[in-house]
Order: sequence, then C-alpha cells, then structure tokens
Amino acid sequence: MSSRIDGDKSGQVPSRVRRILRGPQPESVPGLVGTAVMIVGLLDIAAGVFPRFRHSRIHAVTEVLPGSLGPFAAALSISAGVLLLLLAHGLKRHKRRAWRAAVVLLPAGAAAQFTYRHSVIGVVIAAVLLALLLRHQSEFKALPDPRSRWKALANFVLMSAGSIGLGLVIVNVHPGKVVGNPGLYEQIKHVVYGLFGFEGPVDYAGRVSWTVGYSLGALGMLTALTTIYLAFRPEHPAARLTEDDEAKLRELLAKHGGRDSLGHFALRRDKAVVFSPSGKAAVTYRVVSGVMLASGDPIGDVEAWPGAIERFMEEAKAHSWTPAVMGCSETGGEVWTRETGLDALELGDEAIVDVKDFSLSGRAMRNVRQMVKRIERNGYTTKVRRVSELTGTELEQVRGAAEAWRGTDTERGFSMALGRVGDPGDGDCFIATAHRVEEGDTSPFGDLKAIQHFVPWGKDGMSLELMRRDRGADPGMNELLIVASLEAAPALGIEKVSLNFAMFRSALARGEKIGAGPVLRMWRNLLVFLSRWFQIESLYKFNAKFRPRWEPRFVVFRTTRDLPRIGFAAMQAEGFVTLALPRLFASRRRPKPVRTCAHHHMTPVPKHPEREAQAA
Repeated sequence: MSSRIDGDKSGQVPSRVRRILRGPQPESVPGLVGTAVMIVGLLDIAAGVFPRFRHSRIHAVTEVLPGSLGPFAAALSISAGVLLLLLAHGLKRHKRRAWRAAVVLLPAGAAAQFTYRHSVIGVVIAAVLLALLLRHQSEFKALPDPRSRWKALANFVLMSAGSIGLGLVIVNVHPGKVVGNPGLYEQIKHVVYGLFGFEGPVDYAGRVSWTVGYSLGALGMLTALTTIYLAFRPEHPAARLTEDDEAKLRELLAKHGGRDSLGHFALRRDKAVVFSPSGKAAVTYRVVSGVMLASGDPIGDVEAWPGAIERFMEEAKAHSWTPAVMGCSETGGEVWTRETGLDALELGDEAIVDVKDFSLSGRAMRNVRQMVKRIERNGYTTKVRRVSELTGTELEQVRGAAEAWRGTDTERGFSMALGRVGDPGDGDCFIATAHRVEEGDTSPFGDLKAIQHFVPWGKDGMSLELMRRDRGADPGMNELLIVASLEAAPALGIEKVSLNFAMFRSALARGEKIGAGPVLRMWRNLLVFLSRWFQIESLYKFNAKFRPRWEPRFVVFRTTRDLPRIGFAAMQAEGFVTLALPRLFASRRRPKPVRTCAHHHMTPVPKHPEREAQAA
C-alpha cells in the first residue's frame, strides 16, 4: 500500500547524528520522573477529593504526599496534584523550565508536609527526589517551545472545564454531610461560586463546608494564575524568515532550484531556517505542537545537505521537538534516512507533465479537449504571464479575487503553497487567468473569472501553487487554465510543469486493477469512502486527465508512534485545524466559491459538492 525507505542500519549513520538521534530512551531519568510526577499528581488529587481514599490501604503511600487532612491541606493537595499533572509532560520532554519548577516545588512540598503533618518520611522522599533531579540536571536542557497568546485561551478553557468537572466531584463526595437535597443546577452554581471564592447554595454539616470551599477556591486560583502567566509572559515570536535568510535562500534556489519542484515553497515567510556550516544548503521548518516540521527536500547543493540536516536534528534535540519531514522526494528521503537513521513512508504522488509530450489530440485526451473547446465557445479567453508583466490594476484584481474566492477564513497550505500572490520579490512567478466579458457585470474584479498561480521550478519549470475561480463561472475553469498554461509554456521557456499532489495515489491506482488482493481493495474502498469529505480519489482522477508522470513523495519520521502526532501537526500547519476567534464582527460575508484550494497541499482539501472534477 505504501513503500518504505528504511534508515541505514549498517552503521553508516554519522556517530554525531546517532548521538543526536538517540535522545531520551524509555528508561531514561526524565521519562521515569515524568511518569512518577503524573502518578503522584493523580494521587494528590484523589487524596484531596475523596475522604475515604485517605484512609484506604494506600494511605501509607499518600502519607508521603504534600498536605494534611484538614480543609487547607485538602485544597493544597488538589492544587499540587493539578500542578504536577501540568508539569509531567515537560519533564518527559527534558524541559529545563519544568526541571526548575520541580526543584522549587519539592522543597516547598516537603516543608508543607513537615508543617502540617510532621511527616519526616515525606521530607526524606522529597529530598531523595530532589537529589535525583540535581544529579541528572544535565538531562533537562531542552529549550522552551515557541510561545503563543492562544495558549492562554486554551489553558483557560481546558482548566475551567476541568475545574468544573472536578468541582462537581468534590461537591458530591460527601453525601452524608449534605444538608437537604440540592439538584444539579444548585451543585453547578455552588461550584462556579466556589471557583471565584464565594459561598454557594449547597451547605454541609461540620467542617466539610470549609474543605469543599478551600478546594474549589484553590482550583479557581490555579485557573486564574496559570492563565495570567501564559497571557503576560514574554512571547517568543512565531517563525519568520528574515530578509537576510530569504536572500540566502533565493541565492541557493537560483543555483539549485531545478532539483525539487517544491523548492520555491521554502520562501514562505512563516517558516524558520537552519543552514549548513558551509551555507551551501538549508532546511526550512515550522514548529507545530512540539513537532519540528520540515517540508520538501533541503535547499541547495546535495553534497551540503548532510550539514543542514545535522543542524536541523541538533535544533530538534535542543528543544526536545519531534523531527519530521513532509513531502520529500525519493532522493531526499534516502538522504534523510541515511544521515539520521529516520524512516520514511510513501505519502502519495506528484503529477508532473513534460511540456514536449503534452497534446490534446488522441482518444485519451478527448474529455479534456471537448471541455476546453466548449468553454472557449462560451466566450472565455485566457492569459498566461509572469507576475512582473501584470499592471498594477491587474495585480490588485488578482489579489482581491484570490482572497474573495477562498472558501475558508484562513489561508491553507504549508508544504506545497507559497501563501501569497504578487509579492514584489515574486515577479518570476506565473499567473494564468480566465476572462469573460458579460453585460451588466458589476464584479470588482472586472472580467476575471478564474486564476492559477505557479511558482518557478528552476529555470525551465513551474509548479502549480493555487487554483481559484468565481462561483458563477462555468465548470471546467481549472482544466482550461492548465491546458492554457501547458500550451503557453514553450514560449515562456518552460519544459516541465508540476501539477497537483495526489495522496495515496498508488493505492487507488493498484486497488482498482484486476487481481488486486482483498487488503488492497479494502484500503482503496476506505479511501473512496473518505473521498466523500476529502479530495482523495477526485484529485487523483483530475490529475490523471493530463497524462502525467508520477513522482512519489514521502513523510520522514522517527518512530511509528510519532505518526499520529506528526499527522495532527501537519493538519495544523496546513490550516485544517486552527485556533481562531469567530468572525462575529465581519463587515460582510464573503461569497463562497465552488472550488478553492491550494492544490499542492500535502493534506487533502475538503471538497465542494459542485466539483469541477466531477463535472468533467
């Protein structure tokens, strides 16, 4: 179903890179400490919430945890448990700040135990754990992740939901002490009041009311303090290419840009870059949810790739990020796996058309030929030019149309999209436009009906970056512009054109052939089913219309268990999973297009019911 490139297992991986890759092992101190902290945190919460738990058979275990059995100690135990749970993941990832927090919290917890419980055993165990952390402090050197104000909002939402849920448990674990029979509404009201430090409508006999009040107040305080900290801490800026970095990348692309059709996408300005020691190669990346996500092959001289890859791996280790590469070529995958010991899986195929071999004649091109002729008879004309040849008015119309015809609030794309049109530095890009003059047309974009944007692929190639069209245009605009671009290519000095990326193309192609096995057929049927919501099968068939040659693209990863995390990070990078405020104050609703996508996206684009691919 997918081919695999294995890392070099014969000892050819450079020793320094092997040390970089080795990283944390399952039995390492940070992993054990993180797991222990998580367990202790759960026990702390249980000890503070459930009164019977403190007198159960594991009472001897909870005796060494921070806190006493009084109301204040219950709140302190719950607070410590929540903080320890938040801290555990950072310790597992070797984070320096998590280590510093643990070093501070252990003596504080020991002091609380001795003050409220006179627990010498707790002090001794805290001292042993503190000594263990100090002894292995060299293993906790990972730098912080890029920061975002959105983390404060996410923390507030998650902590509030968790506090309300845990608060309901706290309110209901003392059934014999509750006065009256309060309903769910009164219980929720009591929890919300308690989180803000006020007394709610539920009353208890004895000192239970104080215990519940302290516990709810502690949860509310933790929610407020962690949110305030995340909101006002110094923010690390998101990844951005500096002008100097962009200039160096353009120099490398001018010399070696013809090797990879995705090379120009390294110029996205929401990426960071690491260069080889010689400066002759570079790897661009973005960090998403702890995944250091590179895209395409390294830029520059192939002989200098190992140096750039080594710098990439060193950066990943320094921050304890998960390294991954999306959409590299077969050559790139071989270099990555050989130099690092990582593995690679085939993700799909890129459709490439050789201009000299393209023709509309023949039975195989009959559908495309008839569609193009029909659209031309309806009065549509096309233009294919470099961006630098557009007038200022035309460029503004193209930019406005690209924005208005986009079907989502956020611009999608990362691996195979540039994310901009008509930038002053992108004059060597190509624009294909479809036009039709209509009486009474009041469109702000004039007679413009569809656009396609191509980026350079070396000196004799171009790579399709996006396709957008007006909702009212006839079906077949994409076919029309692709054909127009291929026919205009010789005059522009273009010999090869990279079209769309077809995810799982080989599985779809092999699964529909006679003799395909049951597993392959089942996999193909699943992909066809998913195509109801994502352009998987339709995009493959759309590409196949132009009789391209297929070039495989790979995802490079460290271990199989990292693949779900890498997949989720890739969806975030591509814009399919976003944290964005609702557009409550939008001045006007943007008209929804029939098809809007950057077709070079590694992640399949959600399809519209009126797909041009089906209309063909």
